[in-house]
Amino acid sequence: MTNLSVTLQEGETIQVPASTSVGKALAGLQSNKQQKRTIAARVNGIVVDLSTALEEDAVISPIQIETEEGLTILRHSTAHVMAEAVKDIFGPGVKVAIGPAIENGFYYDFLRDEPFSPEDFDRIEKRMEEIVASGAPFVRTEVSSTTAIDAFAAEGEKYKLELIRDLAVKTVSLYKQGSFTDLCRGPHLPNTTFIKAFKLLRVAGAYWRGDEKNDVLQRIYGTAFFDKKDLKKYLDALEEAKKRDHRRLGKELELFTTQDQIGPGLILWQPKGAQLRRLIEDYWKDEHYRHDYELLYTPHIARQDLWKTSGHLDFYAENMYSPMDIDEVKYQLKPMNCPFHIGIYNSRKRSYREFPIRWCELGTVYRYERAGALHGLLRVRGFTQDDAHIFCRPEQLEDEIFNILDLNLHILKTFGFAEYDIYLSTRPEKYVGSDDHWQQATDALKQALEKKNLSYQLDPGEGVFYGPKIDIKIKDQLGRSWQCSTIQVDFNLPERFQVTYTGADNQEHQPIMIHRALMGSLERFVGVLIEHYAGVFPLWFAPVQARLLNITDDQADYCEEVYSQMRKAGVRIEKDLRNEKLNYKIREAQLAKIPYMLIVGDKEKEDRTVTVRLRDGKNLPAMTISDFIRKVQEECRAGRGIEER
Repeated sequence: MTNLSVTLQEGETIQVPASTSVGKALAGLQSNKQQKRTIAARVNGIVVDLSTALEEDAVISPIQIETEEGLTILRHSTAHVMAEAVKDIFGPGVKVAIGPAIENGFYYDFLRDEPFSPEDFDRIEKRMEEIVASGAPFVRTEVSSTTAIDAFAAEGEKYKLELIRDLAVKTVSLYKQGSFTDLCRGPHLPNTTFIKAFKLLRVAGAYWRGDEKNDVLQRIYGTAFFDKKDLKKYLDALEEAKKRDHRRLGKELELFTTQDQIGPGLILWQPKGAQLRRLIEDYWKDEHYRHDYELLYTPHIARQDLWKTSGHLDFYAENMYSPMDIDEVKYQLKPMNCPFHIGIYNSRKRSYREFPIRWCELGTVYRYERAGALHGLLRVRGFTQDDAHIFCRPEQLEDEIFNILDLNLHILKTFGFAEYDIYLSTRPEKYVGSDDHWQQATDALKQALEKKNLSYQLDPGEGVFYGPKIDIKIKDQLGRSWQCSTIQVDFNLPERFQVTYTGADNQEHQPIMIHRALMGSLERFVGVLIEHYAGVFPLWFAPVQARLLNITDDQADYCEEVYSQMRKAGVRIEKDLRNEKLNYKIREAQLAKIPYMLIVGDKEKEDRTVTVRLRDGKNLPAMTISDFIRKVQEECRAGRGIEER
């Protein structure tokens, strides 16, 4: 019998007979403790089950339960167990679609006439526990596509038949545990007893294969962990996330709303939300002025020919709205601001002495999102990008990327985001421009990150059609990641629009164009801020900084005087002079998450002071109106980082 050489990634090597399973090979290489925690392995770079037979020399890297790969395998296997439980309880009339592991959990899609209910979840989980306790192995078999089609056709599993036919391969792999068999490439756990802690979370509608023309399926979401403590920690975080949901808080704090009559995905900013947005915009404009940017304003529509020249109609048409006829010429709502900035650049000849040119705009754009994808402020159809475009000479490119990164991280830090992940996204399958330009742009972004000592991950193929990009995903108080910032290098649009400048040699040259957004969009950024702070905003950008509360009607006239002075000094103040008990008014102000409550009774009126109460219930000593105004101004300056300059 032929022997194979099997090596652990760390270097230990043994000889095993051909067809030895990966699990048995690892048993000769690992300690017993390691074996108990190993659920799969990477063999010569490919992730496989422990039952996989070795047929050639191999380098093996064990996958253990504490790893991200291990969690993914656990959740995929738990999805199969859930599907088995659903079929056992509700019978063969329920048809299964797909059931992958996803970030933080898994789902499975089902076709069923009746909707799943919370009571059904209890029954499904109970049956899953029985399946887990049975210790059923996950068994992989490879069969011909014809055999698989016959088997699934006999069960009426039409979605499996469609998948197999689309694969157009001779053989497929099936996985079976207990009474359930599914089309699957794996890998899976050795058996069901490795599943220690799981929870079904919710059900939602989903189109088969994401196509609105197809069947509407029911998608059951769940999560799984190897440890019950980890599950509890995750469920507690979910509850905290529900409390921070920007849609709920946006309604409670009267920040924004949407109306079906106006259209889904179109945001209506209420007075407090508009105030919050104004504060962010003013800060953004001030910071850009300090960093030598100039502000632009551009229209919301343009001739369709503009989008043909830019390439958006070739690469982005599915995200653009239908054209409209104006004076027998087709116009379209803008999905991007960049062609307008190029139009301003091309309004006259440019000299190399003007560079770099840094232009910024809070430009509202419109992009089509499916109704099912819309989500509060986070996924909308009309939004305002904090956009900027820099035109520079090739020798200036690296310094400009440095400057953008510095400004980007400074602004994020000022808003309370100190943790983030950085990704370098490279050329996608569909792209424009020369390979040389793509390589030059990618190298510039990479070198800038490395020279700034910023850790990053490669995100292959995720660049935009005209150039590579840096994406920065910020982390909120719950450790969740949010895509906001992006920096993109573009040789393509300057070429398409014949953008040039006169060089020192008196010849025409093509500049490099950098696209960048630091917050991504104001809508999305505000949504993230709401959830990050749970609506308890820092004083400097709190829509309402103080609420004035009188104890009795006797203080109403003095309160009006205080209110007027505060407003004139720029303090964002409200007044609550209703004939209600003070404790009731304090409670309402706390629920509105207002930083300061200014309480006025007879003594305060006589002394011409206010008693200051914090939203956490603590009281400060009474102070004069001017002292409180000064306190607010100093705290706001510190919050915006002005004292550091």
